[in-house]
Amino acid sequence: MRREEYAIVLDFLPAGHAGDRRSEPIAQAIGEQFFSLLELSIKPETPVKLGERVYIGPEKRDKVKYIKRKIYQKDLTNVAFSSLPEILRNMIMKHEKRFVNFFNHAGMITPRMHQFELLPGIGKKHVENILQARREKPFESFEDIKNRVKLMPEPLKVIEKRIMEEMQGNQKYYLFVAGHQKQF
Repeated sequence: MRREEYAIVLDFLPAGHAGDRRSEPIAQAIGEQFFSLLELSIKPETPVKLGERVYIGPEKRDKVKYIKRKIYQKDLTNVAFSSLPEILRNMIMKHEKRFVNFFNHAGMITPRMHQFELLPGIGKKHVENILQARREKPFESFEDIKNRVKLMPEPLKVIEKRIMEEMQGNQKYYLFVAGHQKQF
């Protein structure tokens, strides 16, 4: 079972959701490794800030009492939804090597479909160009991918769009976001 160790806070609600039976501080957050959208119960009198990295792993937690539930994009507050793109972009850039590695090792899903075809704006011609470029030499960065693959859309934006699509929870195949399995 895949578990998140850290999450980035998208929104903090000191009194919880309006209409909740019991008032407790909660945060909506995105998992750092599998991009799980989570609702976290925050320890009393322990405020967290937007964009703060909090520990949610199995060891003693300093700010998070427990993980309440997994949520989907539609469950996000307005603040969380509006902060998601920038926080996600920063997370992708922080882990650029991981995503470049995806471009260096992605393979076939079915005999007729390559993982690259799941990326927005990537068609069969792009797949051929990416495969040819990586056979010559592994990619080193997003900039390297963009420079070596003809007419390649911005790799950062392509990855970001795919992750956002996967967060909606209605994909047949998942590349970056853990699917509907429980992860914590």
